[in-house]
Amino acid sequence: MDKILVKGGNSLSGSVSISSAKNAYLPILAGAVLCSGEVVLHKFPKYDDVINMIEILENLGGKSAIEDGSLILNMKSLSSYEIPRELASLTRSSIFSLGSILGRFRFARVAYPGGCEIGARPIDLHIKGLEALNVKVVDRRGYLTCDGRNMHAGNVHLDFPSVGATENVMMAAVLTKGRTKIFNAAKEPEIVDLQNFLNKAGAKIRGAGTTTITIDGVEKLGSVEYTPVPDRIIAGTYLIATIMCGGDVLLENARPEHLQALISKFDNNSCKIVTKSDRIRVISNGRPKSINKIETMPYPGFPTDLQPQIMALQTISNGTSVIIENLFETRFKHVTELVKMGAQILTEGRSAVIKGVEKLYGAEVTATDLRGGAGLVLAGLVADGYTTISNIGQIKRGYESIESDLKCLGADIKKVEFL
Repeated sequence: MDKILVKGGNSLSGSVSISSAKNAYLPILAGAVLCSGEVVLHKFPKYDDVINMIEILENLGGKSAIEDGSLILNMKSLSSYEIPRELASLTRSSIFSLGSILGRFRFARVAYPGGCEIGARPIDLHIKGLEALNVKVVDRRGYLTCDGRNMHAGNVHLDFPSVGATENVMMAAVLTKGRTKIFNAAKEPEIVDLQNFLNKAGAKIRGAGTTTITIDGVEKLGSVEYTPVPDRIIAGTYLIATIMCGGDVLLENARPEHLQALISKFDNNSCKIVTKSDRIRVISNGRPKSINKIETMPYPGFPTDLQPQIMALQTISNGTSVIIENLFETRFKHVTELVKMGAQILTEGRSAVIKGVEKLYGAEVTATDLRGGAGLVLAGLVADGYTTISNIGQIKRGYESIESDLKCLGADIKKVEFL
């Protein structure tokens, strides 16, 4: 079993290039199902979730190859509209394929998805969105079976701005005649990226990034070459790491405009953040001040995917902080692990109160989910002594090599194999 071993105490310096966004690449891979020509995606990231998604596409009959850091997909000869349980269980993102498979075949049979156990994450919004397009959905024995033979354009009103539901409806509507509108759509940058990818392939979509998205159906999508956006969560993770450890780090291939909810939290803190086009420079010296209140919200609010990392920061900040998790009801599993390291955290329901301590201590901890695991790595960077993080397969789902990136910045960190 691989683990990550961290010795805390080093400051960070240098530069690191941010890889492509997992949450952009995955729906774009699903969108490739709609394309009748060759799909070339540059800056291929080797996240486990992305690799699992490619396996799903190959199971549908697609072909893939990697050349010079780019992923080449050929989806001309797809022969299946089913994602079996053994593949769907590998990644939550398998549910993104529901809309694109429907758009391509007018049928879809997809097993319930896997992914991090951070809450219920119901898929009723996906189902309601597709039913608004006259798709018949049967939910039985762990499978969603969808009949879209009579699918037509329509107006979809989402009760909550769900990212996955927004993307599924977008992809289902692309090859459906007529005009479809999604109201109360999610506004994440990755949805804008999906729109841009599909439009480059021949779709007619507008409004992504706002609350209303309009899709005018087209007959087919062709070939496309595209570079997905960089990962704002990885950039945010390394930004927080620098503030915790102190130092001077340049994040290259980043999008500062996607991280304003995080960057704005440090306006009056003991660090300096300078942004310019695709770069973020973080300069930190001294113990940071606690942030009074952090509340996760849909984009452009504070991202839930950075909540564990910023909690790790609050554990060693000067003062007391309150974090309210509005999106996932069980996304505090990392709290128990942080407490093992000396953190002072009290939780009640969706709220956590963190009283900063001067020092954390190395311990053996477990990554219970992707982002919680990243938070534990950050805690290890500042802890006294050695921290061992197990179950790092969770982290690898969304960080290609967090240990290599941080080591290049000066951290004493490595991946080790334990029997």
